Amino acid sequence: MSEVELVCIICPASCTLKARKLGDKVEVEGAGCARGVEYARQELVNPLRHVMTVVKVRSGDLPVVSVITSRPVPKSCVPEVVKAAALIEVEAPVELGQVIAEGVCGASLVATRRVKRIAT
Repeated sequence: MSEVELVCIICPASCTLKARKLGDKVEVEGAGCARGVEYARQELVNPLRHVMTVVKVRSGDLPVVSVITSRPVPKSCVPEVVKAAALIEVEAPVELGQVIAEGVCGASLVATRRVKRIAT
């Protein structure tokens, strides 16, 4: 039984949580609400993250476009997402919200800004 201290990021209260995993159960102290308890459980059992990175752009007014995963992925997949993005190169123009790649750790990589095409 190990205790983990977390700062809840669900709301501005930023409660300091102490969480312990006891078999299949997770005990949480310090949560100001039920959402904090669920956050601590998720962090101990299966932590998830949105991943933000960049993808190369050819013929664009910017050399890269920022992307984010369409949904949170397991924390253990973060390096895989970053490696996959590093191998991708797209042709400008890129539109905000455009799906750049699908099936990366069960999520899509989505552009978070526009990149205009420039004459070459």
